[in-house]
Amino acid sequence: MNERMLGLLAGVLAALVLGLAIFWQPDVQKTPSLVQTLPPGGDFALRSADGPVRLGDLHGKLVLVYFGYTYCPDICPTSLAATGEGLKQLTPDERKDVAMIFVSVDPRRDTVERLKEYVAFFDPAIVGVTGSADEVADVARRYGVFYAEQKVDTAGGGYVVDHSAETFIVGRDGRLVARMAHGTPPAQVAALIRQYLHQP
Repeated sequence: MNERMLGLLAGVLAALVLGLAIFWQPDVQKTPSLVQTLPPGGDFALRSADGPVRLGDLHGKLVLVYFGYTYCPDICPTSLAATGEGLKQLTPDERKDVAMIFVSVDPRRDTVERLKEYVAFFDPAIVGVTGSADEVADVARRYGVFYAEQKVDTAGGGYVVDHSAETFIVGRDGRLVARMAHGTPPAQVAALIRQYLHQP
């Protein structure tokens, strides 16, 4: 299967997941929304299609940080669809104070151009970034993110990347304040963003 077909397949899958995120809302009370233990987090600088992106340059905004990759068959599209729908529930004034960064844990395949196209499907304001394998590993370590390549049985020697699935919430002061669990529904995503957005 060529790269164009893989991209098309990923787009179709993402559309299906987006529909699921919109129309299927699990019981909010039964869905854990926050992971309590926090890693150190901290500033980082990686590259996007539009140039360098430094977390510290977003000081004053609430920043969501998610680690994943564009070839992810299910976890990333599910998380990004739910988060994108949650962002749409914010008011225009709230949106101005919120940013989101998608950090690729597959720097071998995820070019900055591919990342830009991929994240725009979920929300045009999401910024996709990558770096060298060492740069990505350093950022992932500081955020407590696990990821590892797993070979799949294909003629081309393909692989998938197992990875952590929480979304990190970085406060306006650049300090990591929460980890939002995978599977958090859009309404709760919006509520959590508002909670931290309006903290003094």
